[in-house]
Amino acid sequence: MAKISLKEVSTRAPKDFDKEMTKKKTSDILNKLDDLQNLLFAEGKNSVLIVLQGQDASGKDGVIRNVLGVLNPQGVTVRSYKAPTEEELSHDFLWRIHHAAPPRGVIQIFNRSHYEDILITRVHGWCDDKTAKKRMKAINDFEQLLEDHNNTHILKFYLHISPEEQHERLMERMKDPGKMWKYNNEDFEEAKFWDKYREAYEDCFENCNKIPWTIVPADQNWYKEFIIATALYDLLKSLDMKYPGLKK
Repeated sequence: MAKISLKEVSTRAPKDFDKEMTKKKTSDILNKLDDLQNLLFAEGKNSVLIVLQGQDASGKDGVIRNVLGVLNPQGVTVRSYKAPTEEELSHDFLWRIHHAAPPRGVIQIFNRSHYEDILITRVHGWCDDKTAKKRMKAINDFEQLLEDHNNTHILKFYLHISPEEQHERLMERMKDPGKMWKYNNEDFEEAKFWDKYREAYEDCFENCNKIPWTIVPADQNWYKEFIIATALYDLLKSLDMKYPGLKK
């Protein structure tokens, strides 16, 4: 895989994409996803792990709400990863991740993920390059384990937002009463490390790509949601699932 340079990847939809038409397509896909998720749950042979990574305000919560929130909550779980607890730090870095891996029949969403241990930790110097490379190998082995031994199909999305759009969204959190609860002054401090985060992500894409990443332009929510909904639909459709017959 060629090295990805995020500077060369647009954060916006291609110019030939019509917003209203794309939103209509997304709505149609979401209706179809409802049936496919029911099949996944009923058949109980496969599971799906959706990894959402991206800078602050890139829209991870919006994806969960607007794309995955329409599905039956009985078969969808969400795990958000913050700073590890004292107990989690006393184990290996994948301990808290493996514990949340999806059982068969379930779609599991990681809002941030095991990749934080080779991203924010490197940006702030809490993890040196040698340790990061070892962790990358462990991540590749872990993801392969899930695929090979539990029929877990992994979709990895990087929500690619521009610094300008991020700043606008962070400022909006200070003004919109419905978004003030998300405001955290540390987000502005983290934004100062933009170039270091970009380098860390690019290294991650290059070394943790046995299961490929999808770089999702995220400045426009309607396009971001279309890309992710389409990828999930294509995956579930490819599984050729069937409802089980009557139990004997």
